[in-house]
Amino acid sequence: MRVRLGTALFLGSVLALAVPALAQAPRLDAIWARSTNGAPITLDGVLDEPAWAQAESWVLRYGKDNGIPGSGYKEEAGKLARDSTYAVLKFLVAGNQLYLGAVVSDSSVGGSMDFNRFDGFLMALKDHASFDHPAPPSEYFYSWWHPDDPNPTAPGMLPGFRGRWSTNSDTIPRTAEQIANWDAVTRVHGISNSDAAVDTGYTVEMRFNLTPMGYDVTQPQGDIVEWNISIYDCDWFWPMQLARFSSNRAWWQGPWGNAAWYDEVHIFARPDVTVSSGPVPTIPPEVRVPNAGNYAGAVVDGYLNDPVWSMAPAFDIRYGDDALRLTYPGVGPWRAGQFQPTVNGGQAAVVDPGDATVRWFFKDDTLFLGFDVRDQVVQYHPIFDRQDGFIVSINDRVARWRDRNLESRRLTFIVGAAGNAQAMDWLPYLRDSLNGARVALQLKGGTTVDTLGMQADSGYTAELAVDLTKIGYPNGRGDGSLFIGIDLLDGDSFTPFTDSYGTRTWWFRQYEHECCPAWAYLDPNDYLTTAVEPGKRPVSFALLGNFPNPFRHFTTIRYAVAEASRVTLEVFDIQGRMVARRALGFQQPGESRAVFHQEGLRTGLYLYRLRMTDPVTGAVRATLPGKMMFVK
Repeated sequence: MRVRLGTALFLGSVLALAVPALAQAPRLDAIWARSTNGAPITLDGVLDEPAWAQAESWVLRYGKDNGIPGSGYKEEAGKLARDSTYAVLKFLVAGNQLYLGAVVSDSSVGGSMDFNRFDGFLMALKDHASFDHPAPPSEYFYSWWHPDDPNPTAPGMLPGFRGRWSTNSDTIPRTAEQIANWDAVTRVHGISNSDAAVDTGYTVEMRFNLTPMGYDVTQPQGDIVEWNISIYDCDWFWPMQLARFSSNRAWWQGPWGNAAWYDEVHIFARPDVTVSSGPVPTIPPEVRVPNAGNYAGAVVDGYLNDPVWSMAPAFDIRYGDDALRLTYPGVGPWRAGQFQPTVNGGQAAVVDPGDATVRWFFKDDTLFLGFDVRDQVVQYHPIFDRQDGFIVSINDRVARWRDRNLESRRLTFIVGAAGNAQAMDWLPYLRDSLNGARVALQLKGGTTVDTLGMQADSGYTAELAVDLTKIGYPNGRGDGSLFIGIDLLDGDSFTPFTDSYGTRTWWFRQYEHECCPAWAYLDPNDYLTTAVEPGKRPVSFALLGNFPNPFRHFTTIRYAVAEASRVTLEVFDIQGRMVARRALGFQQPGESRAVFHQEGLRTGLYLYRLRMTDPVTGAVRATLPGKMMFVK
C-alpha cells in the first residue's frame, strides 16, 4: 500500500503562519491554486470564468530573475530577444483537477519541425504514483514543435501534445484516456506561423488530472503539487528574418520536462483555500534553523560534546527506511531518495544500512552542522561510490551558474585513511582559500578504518561550520533563506569482496544543481532553549533491546541516554567472564545504537551491560543489563 503525505506534515508546514519580526523572504518557489468552490472551468482558451479573476498569478519573463534558487533563462539561437517573453500564469483547482491559465505576450507566434524553433511550454509533474524515490518527473510538452510536419509549418497551426498522455505524433490522435488526463486549448491573438502581420500573443487554458499522478488536493489537508515550466519563444522565423530572428526560453525553477534540475514550483492546494476565502495563507519555509546566539559556539573538533549540540534540532537519514522518509517536511518525502551503485561488478545485499543523525544551528553568520553516524564498517576508499562521508550542497546567494540560476556549492568530506575528515570538491577552497569553513571528524570507540569488514565498528561523528558570508550572504544573513541538501555516503567492504557495496541516501537533494533543495530559514527569533521538549528527549536511561536476537553475525543494541554521557559496552559469557569490552564514546541525549560483532564466540547465551558515566567526573549514571543469543 502506498502511503500518502501525512496530514500532520502538511498542516505543520502550511498552518504555522507566525512570521518573525525580521524580514522572512517570501518563497519564490511556491504558489497557491485556489479551489473554484465547485464552479466548472470550460477549456476554450478564454479565461472568462469569474474564478480566474481571483486566481493567484506569477509573471515569467525572459532576461529577468524569475525566482531563486532555480529559475533561469538561455538563448537557443539567433539574436538576443527584442520581443522577450512576458507570460502571466494563473492556477486553480476544481475537484482533483489542476488548471493553468496563461496569457503570453508575443509579437511573433509559431513553430516548426526544428527543435528550439518554436513557441510553447515544456513542463514536468513529479509522479507521486510512482514507487520510486525521489518521485520521477513526467513530461508535459505543449508547443508548436511539429517534427512530423514539413517546413514551413502551415499558418494557423496550433500547439501539439507530447510526453505523458500523448501519442508523441502529429498524425496519430490522442486517446480518450489521454485527453481526460491532460488537455488544453489555445487561442492565438494573430496568425501563428506567419509574420506578415504582427501578433500580440496567445492564451492557454490547460487542465491536469492529478489523480493518476498520485496527488489528492481534495483531502482536508490538501496536497503539494511538484511542477515546473519552461516557456519557449521563437520570433521572426515565418519566414526567417536574420536581422531579427531569435530563439530562447525562460523557466520557473526547473528547465526540463524529463529531468529534475535545479528546483521546482510547489503548487499548494487545499479545499478551504478558495476563490472566496480571502487572502491565501502564507507559505512558510520547509524547515527552520534555530539561532544559537544564547550559547557559546561549538568547538569544531568532531566530538559533538559542546552543550549546544544537545539542544540543536535533529533529523535522521537512513538507507532503506521509507517510513522515516515520510516524516520529512514539505515535499521532502518525495525529493529525498537513495541509490546503490554497482560495486565490484554487482550489487551486494546491504547488511548494514547507512544511518546518521544530523543536527544544525547557526550563530552570527556561521552555519553549524553536526553528524552522528552509526556504522559497523567505517572505511576509507579512493573510489567515490565506496566512500564514507557526506555531501552538503548549499546555494550561493550571489554567484550565478551558466543558466543564470543560483550557483550551488558541493561541500564534501569523507573519512580519510587516518580516520580524519578529508575535505573534497569545493570545501577545500572554501576552507583554505576563503577561510570560510572548518571541518573535523572523530572515530567512535572501537572503530578502525579498513576495508576488510572483519570487526564491528561503531561509527564516527563530525562537525562542519560554514561562514555564510563566504558564499554570498551579507553580514547578518540577509533574508535568512538557505537552500540546502545533505547526502550520506556509506561504503561497506567485506571478505569476500563480492559482498562489498556502497550507498547514497539523501535528505531533499543529492547533489548540487539537482532538484530539489530544502527551502530553509535561518530564523533569528527561534533561539535554542534549555527546556526539554516533550517527546523529544527520553526521560530516563533505558535499554531498548537488541535485534536480531538470536543473531548469527551482527546484532544492534538500541538504548536511550537521558543526559550527555560516555557509554561503554561490556559482554560476558554465562560464567561471568568478560568476552568483549567496547568504548562507544560520547553520546548526546536521545536514542543511540551500538553494533556488536565478535570473532570466536561460541553458540550460547551472553549477558551484556551498558555503563553510562559523567563525561567530566567519570561517575556512573546508569548501568543497563541485557541478554543476547549467538548462534553459528
